[in-house]
Amino acid sequence: MIHLTEKAASKIRELMTKEGVPAESGGLRVGVQGGGCSGLTYAMRLDTQARSRDQVFEEHGARLFVDPKSYLYLNNTTLDYLETLIKSGFVFQNPQATRSCGCGSSFTA
Repeated sequence: MIHLTEKAASKIRELMTKEGVPAESGGLRVGVQGGGCSGLTYAMRLDTQARSRDQVFEEHGARLFVDPKSYLYLNNTTLDYLETLIKSGFVFQNPQATRSCGCGSSFTA
């Protein structure tokens, strides 16, 4: 399972409304791809619907779509949204990451 904090779910719903993504079928697609300074990077984009092989997770009124390969690296991850004086954005709290870079968007599993 992949968990969403209430703050992350609220931000996903806000972005979907702003971009015109239908709330009844759309969500945030999260994934993992090769690259970055630690070997793997997180990828995110809004999507209008799940694909046939996706894992779909819904929490606090927001939906996540995850492809089967990415799910291997993201199982038990929590997606949060943080806002500070310096920066704001989604943050992955991934227990499978053995090392991550300073920016938080790249990791090793």
